[in-house]
Amino acid sequence: MWRRYRDVNQLLDLAIERQLQRDAAMSQSDYSVLVSLSEAEGGGLRARDLGAALGWDRSRVSHQVRRMEGRGLVSKNECAEDGRGTIVSLTDEGARAIGSVAPKHVEKVRELFIDVVSDDEVRMLTEIYERVVARIGEVDGITLPS
Repeated sequence: MWRRYRDVNQLLDLAIERQLQRDAAMSQSDYSVLVSLSEAEGGGLRARDLGAALGWDRSRVSHQVRRMEGRGLVSKNECAEDGRGTIVSLTDEGARAIGSVAPKHVEKVRELFIDVVSDDEVRMLTEIYERVVARIGEVDGITLPS
């Protein structure tokens, strides 16, 4: 079961990466940043909050944002509250990119994962995943941001 779980994760990651590259010339990391920013109030987040939302360290956020800024997908600005922080914001180009690729991404996830399980299995998997997430929090203190 564990090996199959890992196989599914690896294959889904590869398939999604290919789809994002083909349809939008972007990586899953690009997509993750764009989704987080598009869901943020005002289309921007402090870099540290973006990192927390993605489970990334400061260095990874910095490198990813720099690459995306170079492609015009995001912008960086000084944080007005304290001047030390950086606000990462979605640009118009970034908003167009996520708006264009998100429906194709959702379609691919449905095709490869959602459509091959029944409604009862979706409910069962959701319950299982929720229990595993809770257990990880209990045992290792690792939680996902709200």
